[in-house]
Amino acid sequence: MTLKRWIILGCVAIVGICIGRLLVRAIMNLLLGGTLFGGNFL
Repeated sequence: MTLKRWIILGCVAIVGICIGRLLVRAIMNLLLGGTLFGGNFL
């Protein structure tokens, strides 16, 4: 593998981890009845 391919793979992995963590938080907030970003919209 070339260096450019490793850099691109690293960036994709970092973005995927961030999105995955945010998705887990969103699902837990839905299950627990909370709001995702602190506001109370109900």
